This record gives sequence, structure tokens and C-alpha cells, in this order.
Amino acid sequence: MGRRIAALAIESEQFDIAGAVDAPGHEAIGRDIGELAGVGAVGVPVTEDIGQAKVDVLIDFSLPESTMVWLEVCRSEGIGMVIGTTGLTPSQQAAVVDASRAAPIVQAPNMSVGVNVLLKVVGEVARALGEDYDVEITETHHRFKSDAPSGTALALARAICAATGRDADEALTFGRYGRCPRKPGEIGIHALRVGDTVGEHTVSFGNLGETVTLAHTAHARDTFARGALRAAKWIVGKSPGMYTMQDVLGLT
Repeated sequence: MGRRIAALAIESEQFDIAGAVDAPGHEAIGRDIGELAGVGAVGVPVTEDIGQAKVDVLIDFSLPESTMVWLEVCRSEGIGMVIGTTGLTPSQQAAVVDASRAAPIVQAPNMSVGVNVLLKVVGEVARALGEDYDVEITETHHRFKSDAPSGTALALARAICAATGRDADEALTFGRYGRCPRKPGEIGIHALRVGDTVGEHTVSFGNLGETVTLAHTAHARDTFARGALRAAKWIVGKSPGMYTMQDVLGLT
């Protein structure tokens, strides 16, 4: 993701890459981010810290532990932050909210424009269909994804719960095994990890006699990178606070 964000940012000529960071000891340390991204040298080596670089926005697609490190940097410096990392614990999420009091933060489980339109409409569909329709969510990602279910699948489930007055803690069922008849109002979530699948999400609403399906398929990681860059442009100059891609896209 970092390489694709860098490549698209450089190719757009709308951004200045002030720094590129990776984990200490990573093989990319010291190499030019433009060369790593496949678009030619830009004179910005990958480092372990942004140092004294003048930064307006930091885009983070890493691991929760790393996100916490850069969150503190952005909070203390008042730097805007775009967070695409998923799998944060409740305490880590609370830290993000706390940091947003000092810096503007766009956080989304999925930066795709299409997915965020889906997040907008899925609750409306659930509300219109009513409680007689079963709801099942299936997500598929590459074999290397470490968290399950995906943050997007959880966001879709929460959008449905918010629209239909359900308690997510009680409604969500993660996979099934053995004798487990469907409970009224439950939302099933199922995670598949297959090869190099970029990302697929399907929400199925079913009643006796018909099924309504909403689906999104990401064909390349560029769709997430473009969304993250769109969020980065949007957040510059914004007041401290928590924002989502819904805000970026004007869907709120």
C-alpha cells in the first residue's frame, strides 16, 4: 500500500512526498521511495522516522502497534492523519479518538470510494426490507491478512445495526459450526482467506422467496490508495476532530 500510495501521489503531481517511513530494520530503509514505487528516484529515502520533515498529512497503512507510534507524533505536532490500519483494539481506538482532539484524523476501515457508498446505502436497504430478512456478510481477502473479519465487514454490520436498532454485541455471529439454528435478528459474518484476493465484500438479505445482494470487489490496491490520497487532500486545513470517508466524500 505504501508503494502504491507513493507512486500515485508522485504521478499525480499534486503532492510533495516529505518523507517515507517503515519499520526499523526493514529492507526498504535507505532506499529511494520513488524507486521502490517504480516511478523513478525522487530524492526521498525511506527512514525509520520523519525527523524534521515538514509534514501536512501522514498516511498510515501499517499495523496497530505502529499506528499508535505515529498517532502520538501527529497528536503532538498537530499533523493531519489518514488511518487505514485495521484490527485496532478498543484501547487503541480510544487513543485515536483522544488524539483527534489535537489533530484532524480521517479513519476508515476501507478507503475505497465504492465501499463507502456501499456503507451509506446498506443501512437504508436493511431498514427498507425490514426485520423479516436474514442478513449475512461474507468477506474474502488475501492469505496474508492478519485480522478477521475485515474492518469493512464489521463496518457494514454496524451500519445495518445502526439503521435497524440492533445491538451489535448481541446481533453479530462470526461463522457457524455444529447445531446452531439462526437466531432472529442475527447478522452472520464469514471471513475467507484465499490466495492474493485484494478484497471482496457481499451483503445478502434473504427472505422466503427472494434474496437481495449488495457486493463490492476491489480489483487492485490502487482503489484504496486513491481514496487515501483523496482523504489526505481533503483533511489539510481541517480543524482537529474525527472524520470518516463519508465526510471526505460528502455523504454525511
